[in-house]
Amino acid sequence: MGRHAEIARALAMRVKAAKLKSDGAALGDESLKAEGRRRETAGRIARAEAGAARRTDRH
Repeated sequence: MGRHAEIARALAMRVKAAKLKSDGAALGDESLKAEGRRRETAGRIARAEAGAARRTDRH
């Protein structure tokens, strides 16, 4: 997968996570909020890894 696609995928993961967290807050569902936090962390890690790959690919 290309760098831009990886970055876009990571951002999409974080958007989905934010929606889960807000839905969980609106419904008072702690499990939805927890899932949103887990996905947000995964998205943040994926974004950092995509950025690190970009820095190491330079010449």
